[in-house]
Amino acid sequence: MSTSQQTDPLIGRLVDGRYRVRARIARGGMATVYVATDLRLERRVALKVMHSHLSDDTVFQSRFIQEARAAARLADPHVVNVFDQGQDGEMAYLVMEYLPGITMRELLREQKRLSIPQTITIMDAVLSGLAAAHRAGIVHRDVKPENVLLAEDGRIKIGDFGLARATSANTATGQMLLGTIAYLAPELVTRGTADARSDIYALGIMLYEMLVGEQPYKGEQPMQIAYQHATDSVPRPSARNPAIPEQLDELVMWATERNPDDRPTDARVMLDRLREIEKDLGVFPHVVRAPAPGVIAVDDGVDSGELTKVMPGTFTAPTVTDHVDNATRLRRRARRNTRKGAWLVALVLLLTGLAGGAGWWFGSGPGSLVMVPDVTGSTIEEATGILAEHALVAVPGQDYSRDVPLGQAIRTDPEAGARVAKDAQVTVVISLGPQSHDIPALAGQTLDAATQTLSEFYITASGDPARFFTDAAEGTVIRALVTPPGGGDAVDCTNGCTALEGSTVTFDVSAGPVPDVVGDTQDAAIAALEAVGLKASVTEDFSDDVEEGRVISVGTREDGGPFQPNDAVPLVVSKGPQLFDVPNVVGMTRDKAKSTLEAAGFKVSGIVFPWNIAVNDLTEVVSQNPASGSYRKGTTVEISLDVRQ
Repeated sequence: MSTSQQTDPLIGRLVDGRYRVRARIARGGMATVYVATDLRLERRVALKVMHSHLSDDTVFQSRFIQEARAAARLADPHVVNVFDQGQDGEMAYLVMEYLPGITMRELLREQKRLSIPQTITIMDAVLSGLAAAHRAGIVHRDVKPENVLLAEDGRIKIGDFGLARATSANTATGQMLLGTIAYLAPELVTRGTADARSDIYALGIMLYEMLVGEQPYKGEQPMQIAYQHATDSVPRPSARNPAIPEQLDELVMWATERNPDDRPTDARVMLDRLREIEKDLGVFPHVVRAPAPGVIAVDDGVDSGELTKVMPGTFTAPTVTDHVDNATRLRRRARRNTRKGAWLVALVLLLTGLAGGAGWWFGSGPGSLVMVPDVTGSTIEEATGILAEHALVAVPGQDYSRDVPLGQAIRTDPEAGARVAKDAQVTVVISLGPQSHDIPALAGQTLDAATQTLSEFYITASGDPARFFTDAAEGTVIRALVTPPGGGDAVDCTNGCTALEGSTVTFDVSAGPVPDVVGDTQDAAIAALEAVGLKASVTEDFSDDVEEGRVISVGTREDGGPFQPNDAVPLVVSKGPQLFDVPNVVGMTRDKAKSTLEAAGFKVSGIVFPWNIAVNDLTEVVSQNPASGSYRKGTTVEISLDVRQ
């Protein structure tokens, strides 16, 4: 017997006049487990004794009694039986069935990775036991390999219901959140709440470890592992072990969904799926019993925290083919553990303390995180109230926004959905509306250049630009009107302006000058106008200077302003000079003939001395040239005179 056994004052003591303590099995953070003899019934039992320094703690006492009541309510071959609970002076104790054998943790350490038949055999039994617990309304809360007992006679049981609670009382305090970090469900880490689905998550992690040989998450600190459970999805086991059947792969993924609603509702549902998989694979639970070697209960010196730990023994599944059987290897390991027990005790105590600290940190301490709600679109007053309901403090902030109306929340910092500590400050960014900018002059820029300039200020063009014929180069902006977001009066931004982001702009663009067709033939003028998208409206007029059939002048737009495409441009086309009939002046006096011709637009010639000084009444036109016909104004008519007799 080891020194620690010899110095333990309970060794050899008769507890409550009935239970003779024989040897210590394990020591944990809350209690020590001994193997004892029930003198009344003459049988070996496991005696769990609460540590003396916790005797005055009513919370631990109630949990101690709770374990007895929880386990005693379960009548299932895969749950460790609790026979009795009592008080001997200041010592509180539980009496449970004694199972010589090993824990699943020891089997994993020895074999690293379990075979498919071993995995199915153990999982079937554990799920059966937990199904009974869930059916009775009990959540285990501390499912892990250390609490799965593999007896030498082939029985597989789940024990240590020290953290168990009724499913209706699912809030975990910091003291109660003591489950091993590696198997904690995300909701236990983030909210401190648990139900039957939290046990399912732990089973999923345990199944992953059995198939792969290691846990899915690793970290130097327990907090790092807990954070991964809360934020990451468990990887597929087949990524580490390709030999894993797809059905078991999917079972792990189903059980470890981060959202509890996506997992099996309880162990019964998961067990039913496992048994379907057993049929698909043709592998069924079967334990090959090994004869009990008559093991004596001795302390292995490991302070493992396994409050219902049993003695080293054997567990062998059908596919184990090692040359050295498990029992032999585990007995060798027990001897090695005796020599290195001291430092393992210190290590396990440290890990137990870290687990307890993590429970407090994430359950009720500073690490208890809350999710930032989405307050987008709320006023600062509304957002303050919403955040206060989530134990968060609103701090107002401001920013411009083209999408969120003035006075409404744009976003929060940290963003919605982020997890932060209670009472943390959350900046609520309130919209100042669109930001304004000084826009440079746009006149003379090409349409593409002006559009690019405005896009830098988040101002977009509305519709196609209007085109006008001007002296400006074709394709350049001649006018720009900016309309504020939401409507309102447009602002002329042709020569620059101040405008808000999100505004729209309408452009007027030059189509270039109207073609100069004066002096062109009528056909050439019409063709030139049509080439640029204009039409022609032709009228004719006499012209002494412009050749007949050529354009005398171009008119203006009927309604004023510049021409636009498809407008009709007035053209005045020459008919040539206007012709007049030569009056017949023969027989008229000199002066009468002259005035008549000049009145008709003609010039007079042929009056020569002495006739130009003769008395008018004595003169008479005897001939003219031309005598008749139509001629241009200004044509000279030659007349001949004679003296009347």
